[in-house]
Amino acid sequence: MTDMFLGTDSLDKLEAGAFLTTKCGERINVMTIGWGGFCYIWRKPIFLALVRKSRFSYEGMDAVGEFTVSIPSGDMKNELAVCGKKSGRDTDKIAECSFELIPSETVSVPYLNIPGVHYECKTVYRFDMTAESVKSDICSKYNMGDPNDFHVLFFGEVLASKNI
Repeated sequence: MTDMFLGTDSLDKLEAGAFLTTKCGERINVMTIGWGGFCYIWRKPIFLALVRKSRFSYEGMDAVGEFTVSIPSGDMKNELAVCGKKSGRDTDKIAECSFELIPSETVSVPYLNIPGVHYECKTVYRFDMTAESVKSDICSKYNMGDPNDFHVLFFGEVLASKNI
């Protein structure tokens, strides 16, 4: 797991977009993320996922405390666009993108059957961004003016990773 976790290849590809898969009840949802990162804290490999409270995926992240991240190795611009522009409240993005799901080994949330690196994560900590915690120039540049819709940072311990 260490080579895949620490590899700069995953960081480079994350900038182009990745898929965050969540579970809300029995419903599986996927969204595009472009903000995230890897760190090592509490002697654990951590994936840091940022999700706004207004997003449907937030409900699953908050309720279940588990998620998967799929960082594609090939061109998935169309799928990333669909999963970034449409809401799981209104659209079954998994069906629309013809994604197949693979059961995870360590969490209840599956990951996408696409070429790339996949991380199975369990939330070990979360932090709510606030207007006071973000510099004003960053808030204005990234349209973070709504104090009720800041990102929540989910620190997910990477329990397993796969490269398919």
